[in-house]
Amino acid sequence: MINKRDRIILNGMQFYGYHGVMPAEQELGQPFIIDLEMFCDLQEAGERDDLSRTVDYSRVFALVERIVTGERFQLIEALAERIADEVLSGFLLNEVVVRVKKPHAPLKGIFTDVVVEIRRGRCRGSE
Repeated sequence: MINKRDRIILNGMQFYGYHGVMPAEQELGQPFIIDLEMFCDLQEAGERDDLSRTVDYSRVFALVERIVTGERFQLIEALAERIADEVLSGFLLNEVVVRVKKPHAPLKGIFTDVVVEIRRGRCRGSE
């Protein structure tokens, strides 16, 4: 039986990227903060103390960094989808939650950040 509650969490990964609809966002860039929750069975890794039985989160970090800093999207929704697709296809996960935070979104007013959160699994549409 697969344990659906185990997860590895990477919070607050910060990168500089060029994502946004506004020309200034595309030209000047801004910081983005990414949180990931990766759902996978961690029992065997814990029992064997074996990295090959789990998700190497240093590789996940490098993958997310490459996407955020090396690609460009108008929408942070598209950035979140790309991260989810790549993480799911590159690692043995049941599901992933991706949060993209944009603390310097071009809004008039005081706010902490704009956040897009998506949850994706191996089979789209299944819970």
